[in-house]
Amino acid sequence: MPATVHIRQASILCLDDQDTRHDQADLLIVDGRIVAIGSDLTAPADAQVIDAKGMLAMPGLINAHFHSPGNFLKGQLDNLPLEIFMLYEVPPMASEGSAERFAYLRTLLAALEMLQRGITAVHDDAYHVPQVTEQSLDVLMHAYRDAGIRATVAIDQPNVVEYDKYPFLHDLLPEHLRGQMRDAPRQTDEQLLAMYDHLISRWHGAQDGRLMAAVSCSGPQRVTPAYLQALSELSKRLDLPFNIHVLETKLQRVLGEEKYGQSLVQLLHARGVLDERCQIIHSIWVDDADIRLLAESGCVVAHNPVCNLRLGSGVMPFRKLRDAGVPIALGTDELCSDDTANLWFAGKTAALIHTLDSSDFNQWPQAMEVLQSMTRGGARALRQEGRLGQLTVGTCADVILLDMDTWAFTPLNDLIRQLIYCEDGSSVRYTLVNGRVVYANGEFPGIDVRSIRREIRQLGEQLQRQHAATEAAAQELMPYYRAMYDMAHARDVGLQRNLESTVRESTR
Repeated sequence: MPATVHIRQASILCLDDQDTRHDQADLLIVDGRIVAIGSDLTAPADAQVIDAKGMLAMPGLINAHFHSPGNFLKGQLDNLPLEIFMLYEVPPMASEGSAERFAYLRTLLAALEMLQRGITAVHDDAYHVPQVTEQSLDVLMHAYRDAGIRATVAIDQPNVVEYDKYPFLHDLLPEHLRGQMRDAPRQTDEQLLAMYDHLISRWHGAQDGRLMAAVSCSGPQRVTPAYLQALSELSKRLDLPFNIHVLETKLQRVLGEEKYGQSLVQLLHARGVLDERCQIIHSIWVDDADIRLLAESGCVVAHNPVCNLRLGSGVMPFRKLRDAGVPIALGTDELCSDDTANLWFAGKTAALIHTLDSSDFNQWPQAMEVLQSMTRGGARALRQEGRLGQLTVGTCADVILLDMDTWAFTPLNDLIRQLIYCEDGSSVRYTLVNGRVVYANGEFPGIDVRSIRREIRQLGEQLQRQHAATEAAAQELMPYYRAMYDMAHARDVGLQRNLESTVRESTR
């Protein structure tokens, strides 16, 4: 590929500290970095030239939270609470993994969708069923390598018995199901850390820094205390992002009270894990004391508003977190709980759902706040602040070009608001990652995307067999999980994060 790319005569939205904008200017990219922004720039004769007149150049979006193994489950499941939903998504007694080609196509599916929509980077908190192996890691990373997207990947692999992750469940289950859960495949702390050794030694910094490693405990209640500490130490030693699902649901709030005598945020703080490398995922059922700890730690919160609605988890306290100084990134979560990898839609949802937080409209999210969460907030979560999420000299050339001659921008009243409220990714014409064109006008250079989609559709019968087996197992467990869910939701935890109280009042 040409080492130099010359983007000519674009309107440029830099999203830098000064909110720099250019009505018409050039971008010069050399070896994956932006080296100049200005009028009538000159480039070497062998530069790849993109005529961008009538287009907007802006930083690529960053999907700050995602689980690629759920990619083939889009549209498969009804709206269900997380704890019940996961019975159909990740069977607690799973015994079979996915073949290489199957897992490769599954990962590639969403990577290409994201690139087409102008999402240049993804933070993939990938789980592996039933166990993570060097092979399962390599297949996933090969797919991201071939797609051309920037990917930071963690190993989201719980390693405690299923019923220990929840309140009440142990006592609700009959002994034969408890026995099956105890016998289900689990990896030791040492085995999982060996998988991190492989991920980091082989893939961290590969493809000129486009592929990176992160760490993940999934959630503090889902792993052994020793493994949680080891991951924290690994994160600190190598300055890696640390993915932690925290207080996504009311049931998790109850779990903290029942098992630890404190919230899961307080638990992380007490164990010395909560720091600026942490990406705290969801953060819905947090109270004021939790928010203070999050702010003091310097962590980032990954907000997944569409997933939160799909699973009925509740509405995250966006303004309270922002006012406390907690940086917010935006994610789509899984294709089974968002059903697309469309960060534009997640952004619009975030801009709208928080109007329910307060009658004080001055507290509602502003369009620029949301756009910053979709770009610079994601960069902060990836530990790439100053390198991604903005267009300035020296930053990585993750650039998207949007056609301004589309319905989203006609008429053009306010660019930022229309990016949030009108754009859905369909105006994206070019996507560049590390200065390389990976999507252009409906095509992915070097990838036969139509053939890929056809091959995935041919997996339909295999997918339905898997779904049928999973559903049968879920139905056996459903009565006990439903009882657990009802017990947790009957408890007053002193917080309200959904419309349930309003509904109750209206039926009186």
